[in-house]
Amino acid sequence: MADFGQYGRRRKVKCGIESQNKRGAFGQTWWGRHFVTAMEELADPGRIARGRTYARGGQVLTLGVERGQIYGEVQGSQLEPFSASVTVDPLSQGEVSALVGRVRSNPGMLAELASNAIPQELASTLLPHDKGQLDFDCTCPDDGWPCKHAAALMYIAAEHIDASAATILTLRGVDLEMLIEDVGESEVEFDREDWFGNEMPFPSLPRVEFSPAIDDLDPLILRRAFRSGGYEEFEVSSAVADLVGFYRRLGE
Repeated sequence: MADFGQYGRRRKVKCGIESQNKRGAFGQTWWGRHFVTAMEELADPGRIARGRTYARGGQVLTLGVERGQIYGEVQGSQLEPFSASVTVDPLSQGEVSALVGRVRSNPGMLAELASNAIPQELASTLLPHDKGQLDFDCTCPDDGWPCKHAAALMYIAAEHIDASAATILTLRGVDLEMLIEDVGESEVEFDREDWFGNEMPFPSLPRVEFSPAIDDLDPLILRRAFRSGGYEEFEVSSAVADLVGFYRRLGE
């Protein structure tokens, strides 16, 4: 178990980026969750837990995304914030050309990208799926890889990725406007018998990962509510367990 006490307690700040996530897993979309999981599979559980605390506590002060890199400042235990970064291999020119070709052959993909969603078919192309595709750096003295500051930065970035697929495109070195333009340059043959596109195939709806409502409840408040009814502690525990089971079955 890593000893974090040697680094001192974090300095709380009031002007940090406010995380939308207050409890439970980060990554509300399947692509945001994929991005977070790629980091969590590499990291020390203790640093990951502290990274989530830092993200929720507003310790991330700034966030920037550019080709191949997420960067920002994270307030830690020192007077000055640390500079952290997450690097992801951008797509090569050949990979971008292949991406354009795939989107060109399926206009539905372009519609999803333009609506800030990542098509499932492009997951292996746009999302990091290999441990060698991610790297972390920070100016803090912690030798963890990633450290809690880089982990916090990754979690805040995941919320931006949830909200806009363009964040992933920027990170992988793909410009959405350029992609639209390149795809638009292809010749499209219209069906003269179907001017209004009545027979045109539509892209499948994106899959949304199930998140049980019980995961968004504060167990302490839930137990307090049961106790107020005069129930014994074993009855309270049994009721909470039953609720968890019910919600799980609802999602199956």
